[in-house]
Amino acid sequence: MAEDALIVVDLQNDFCPGGALAVEGGDEIVPIVNRLIEDSRHVILTQDWHPAGHSSFASSHPGKAAFQTVTMPYGEQTLWPDHCVQGSRGADFHPDLRWTTAELVLRKGFRREIDSYSAFFENDHRTSTGLAGYLRERGISKVSLCGLATDFCVAFSALDAVAQGFSTSVVLAACRGIDLNRSLAAMTRRMHDAGVQLI
Repeated sequence: MAEDALIVVDLQNDFCPGGALAVEGGDEIVPIVNRLIEDSRHVILTQDWHPAGHSSFASSHPGKAAFQTVTMPYGEQTLWPDHCVQGSRGADFHPDLRWTTAELVLRKGFRREIDSYSAFFENDHRTSTGLAGYLRERGISKVSLCGLATDFCVAFSALDAVAQGFSTSVVLAACRGIDLNRSLAAMTRRMHDAGVQLI
């Protein structure tokens, strides 16, 4: 199992009930994720880590509302409520998440001008987070993903993992989705078609 790693995606307060960008039932997965962490030799966590005034925040675009879209230099961008601002309680991991055995905490979305859904690349699909190289240098060839949200950060991470040559699975019971404009079904289909194992 040394070549396997668990990637826990964005299990943070702002994505759980009561948070700024709450995913329905987001907190329900914590016990399942904790069991996965306990059973995994290599654990990596991603943490959304936005500066105040991030370009993906609706508040940074006068006249725009959350969940509308704008065109950015790298393509279409969904606008979100302000969330996971660096150093805020909302950016902290869920208090019941037993994450301290993680070998790496990968912060993403910290560049003001570009959003970052995937654990592997910013939303321009060119700017690397360095995660693929980290995994390869550790001899890890297989990754399992869980966390929030299924149809955004989990799905884009899984698609990039496959594209980078990793054997990839998503533990659906340990994920919850936003389902914005039927995005959950669309992204689940994209993952399946790309060769992600959905378990």
